[in-house]
Amino acid sequence: GDQEAGELGLAAVPGRQAAFRQALEAAVQYARAVGCARIHVMAGRVPLGTDRAAVAGQMETTFIENLRYAADLLAQEDMIGLLEPINSRITDPRYYLNTPQQAAAILEKVGQPNLKLQLDLFHCQIMDGNLSSNLEKYFPLIGHIQIAQVPGRHEPDSPGELNFPYIFELLESLGYTGYVGCEYAPKGDTMEGLGWLRSYWESRGLQHGGTSKAAK
Repeated sequence: GDQEAGELGLAAVPGRQAAFRQALEAAVQYARAVGCARIHVMAGRVPLGTDRAAVAGQMETTFIENLRYAADLLAQEDMIGLLEPINSRITDPRYYLNTPQQAAAILEKVGQPNLKLQLDLFHCQIMDGNLSSNLEKYFPLIGHIQIAQVPGRHEPDSPGELNFPYIFELLESLGYTGYVGCEYAPKGDTMEGLGWLRSYWESRGLQHGGTSKAAK
């Protein structure tokens, strides 16, 4: 969408279906060029001057229609479409898709195996908490994980509400083998801020880079 005009995705915005399809096709071209098999399909914002509850039905219908189109297009490329709930309490009050429950319900209605949940634990904690149960409950739907400490949205070892060593071990026990995206604002230098990852590797008996010391 047009970010300068206040758009943040188009997939659930009524009347913008043609623009959504054009943007998705462009995203597929970029993803193909860089060898990325996953695309975040952003729902978009509740239109200015409208009540969320009043337009919820129309936006869901639009979202489902666009997601079915996206699933068909992405299947041709062997790609996955991802739905990310973004919290409406701090980050974006107008974002349409804001809880994992809402995303799971929409994924069920669309019913396409190449559409998955992009679970950002920062947003999930703010909207719903209960991270252990949510990870276990929605694990079959998860296609990507993102992390940041709450509430500052900094490195996972910065002061905050979340115990990331526990969360990482839970993901391992669940059998998660995908990427964990670090979607946080570093408090300082990026490389210096990755000390949390080096410390985590060492606590798990791994060398820097995630390789086993035993394998060496």
